[in-house]
Amino acid sequence: MLLALCLGLLSAGAAAELAPPLLPVVSGTIHEAMYGIAAHGDAMIAVGASGMILESGDAGQSWKAATGVPTSLALLGVAIANGHAVAVGQVGTVLVMDQRGNWIKADSGTDARLFGIGVNDAGRAVAVGGFGTAIKSEDGGRTWSSISPDWKTITATGEQPHLYGAAVDQAGVITVAGEFGLILRSSDGGISWKQLHKGDASLFALDLHDSAVGFAVGQNGTILRSSDGGATWAQVDSGSSAILLGVRAIGGGRVVVTAMRDLLESRDDGRSWHDIAHGEASTSWYQGIAPAPQQQEAFAVGHSGQIIRVGN
Repeated sequence: MLLALCLGLLSAGAAAELAPPLLPVVSGTIHEAMYGIAAHGDAMIAVGASGMILESGDAGQSWKAATGVPTSLALLGVAIANGHAVAVGQVGTVLVMDQRGNWIKADSGTDARLFGIGVNDAGRAVAVGGFGTAIKSEDGGRTWSSISPDWKTITATGEQPHLYGAAVDQAGVITVAGEFGLILRSSDGGISWKQLHKGDASLFALDLHDSAVGFAVGQNGTILRSSDGGATWAQVDSGSSAILLGVRAIGGGRVVVTAMRDLLESRDDGRSWHDIAHGEASTSWYQGIAPAPQQQEAFAVGHSGQIIRVGN
């Protein structure tokens, strides 16, 4: 803070040059909240409190509320891939979009709160949640089975950590992240698990996609980076102590992280980071984040039912 004041106008000019605009797209009420967002092509889905689902078919330019949603419980995560759309939330809620675009309930086999969901083009989906819950579907979310690790082989006293993030690559390899800085991987559909990372800070979001570069973020400004598709992880300096809630690489070396009262950005594939200097970012929170289709921009969701576009 003192350094910024000493640098004066030069620092302010540099920050302004670095900071992209935050453009509100959808605004709700103070009692509403959005937690997850996903994109595939021009299709985008955002989910939140009280069973709220917003959909866009034009790359986020316009949004409409889904009708006939069969739950009033909070939806905390959503994923889309190649015609598969799955949302998860409180009390083991799983919703799947059918071929007509309607949302239908699926039996998850658990009443645990589900925080995160990943799905690949073949329809292998993995959802994770409270107290070590991990479930898998091979049919795009319609049927599920438990793949929770044997926690006695992973945690010192058999504790069952909350899991918050899940990813499934095109080969079906599953990666999950959560409390105790845990990142676990299964290459056999959840039969066995390998521990890739353990630490002090809980990890709240995981981003692994086609690129070999991946990210996990969490408490105390923690950012972990992988340069080998998630096989190994190293911590990088975020310059922040905020609770980091979401992360997404959006192309051209650009990565955006959402947080409590902060937003972070990298322009070099996550090697270095800076704050997005914007008043809205420092006084509110955003969680889910997804790329703006065909552009190096992002959409983020968070407080007051808001969807914002993070410009380039």
